[in-house]
Amino acid sequence: MASEQGARRRRSALSRVWLYCLLLALPALLFAGILLYREHLGTALSILAGAGLVLYLALVAASLIESLSRPLHTLSNVVSSMREGDYSLRAHRAARHDALSGLAEEINALVDLLQNQRVHSLESTALLTRILEVMRAPLFAFDRENLLRLVNDAGLKMLGLPYGRCIGRSASELGLANLLEAPDQSIHSFSTKPARWLLRKAAFRQDGAPHTLLLLADVSLPLQEEEQLAWKRLIRVLGHELSNSLAPIKSIAGSLLSRVDLLGDDESARADFRRGLTVVEARADSLHRFVQSYRQLAQLPPPQLRQISLGALLERVAQLEQRVPIQVDPGPVISFNADPDQLEHMLINLLTNAADASLANGTKPVRVTWKIVGSDAFIVMEDRGMGVANLENLFVPFYTTKAAGSGIGLVLAQQIARAHGGEISLQNRDDGEGARATVRLPLART
Repeated sequence: MASEQGARRRRSALSRVWLYCLLLALPALLFAGILLYREHLGTALSILAGAGLVLYLALVAASLIESLSRPLHTLSNVVSSMREGDYSLRAHRAARHDALSGLAEEINALVDLLQNQRVHSLESTALLTRILEVMRAPLFAFDRENLLRLVNDAGLKMLGLPYGRCIGRSASELGLANLLEAPDQSIHSFSTKPARWLLRKAAFRQDGAPHTLLLLADVSLPLQEEEQLAWKRLIRVLGHELSNSLAPIKSIAGSLLSRVDLLGDDESARADFRRGLTVVEARADSLHRFVQSYRQLAQLPPPQLRQISLGALLERVAQLEQRVPIQVDPGPVISFNADPDQLEHMLINLLTNAADASLANGTKPVRVTWKIVGSDAFIVMEDRGMGVANLENLFVPFYTTKAAGSGIGLVLAQQIARAHGGEISLQNRDDGEGARATVRLPLART
């Protein structure tokens, strides 16, 4: 339709040019007719002279129209190519400096500008696409209907869906509706992912329509570090204050206990005095040891890395537990840099907990396996105990489910794992009774 309208406009413009040429030649034709009539030339000669004049004027008019229409056709083709996104055509610039030459130069300059802008846009789009691909933070863009219009690879990995099954689906179908309603810089967690995410929201417009951009940043490690720092400060203060109080109590109790014999002949009083001071001294000493064990959390030294064999380390730790059978399944040969003393202490704590759980349920064996997934090594310890009732507080200092527990075994083990760049997770088994402890350790530390 547009091409037909353009053709009609071109025909109308050419018709007007022909009309103007005719009006321009009309006086010359009238003058030639009058001149031929006054000269009394023959009919044949008059017709021949008139036809020759008309043909000459027609040729001149056609040449004039062609000289005007040809560059206009060229410019029209260039503009049409620009509209279709083809910037390879250029308008021919005449040697003379006239209006058509100036127009051709301006159109050529516009073509160059649009081509540079297009190249810049393509490069910027390619750079943005590459940035989205390498981003570890999930990114989502929703339109005004809350339909997903953009997602990066990290977002696809988080959703666990291919690209084709995500684009065009609503936020509620993807389980992200609460993020659209949540405030900016709020913390969120998902049942499928153990991490905690910081939400950043931004609004933008595309094709005139409002869109919402969601960016999720994994803040689990910074929050864990802040929590550990807070616990260390608390434990350091508690340890300092309690130790300062317990030391004189223990000293005074011991001194008084040594002077019991000076009380006189009242043997009953001396026995009560001796028994009470013995209890005070014993409880003070027990409390002192208790505080010292908690201070280990705040005084864990940095790992001293050296090359170790994971299989040999697990075999050595398994031989230390003699209360229940320990089944160590063969695994791949893994050698990496770590602190063997700290890792051994961590594994002993985990294996002791697994053995305690199995003993409480009939001395069932504990199974130990290890494997490589990507760039990480995974150690799995499975028991057949009664399971864990409160998984949320297992890595909280001071919390314990054991009557004689200190509440630092799992916390210290988690701290050792994180000092090596890893993580410990504990969950109840889904294939029967018991719990499963999983230790992730990176094979190459950054």
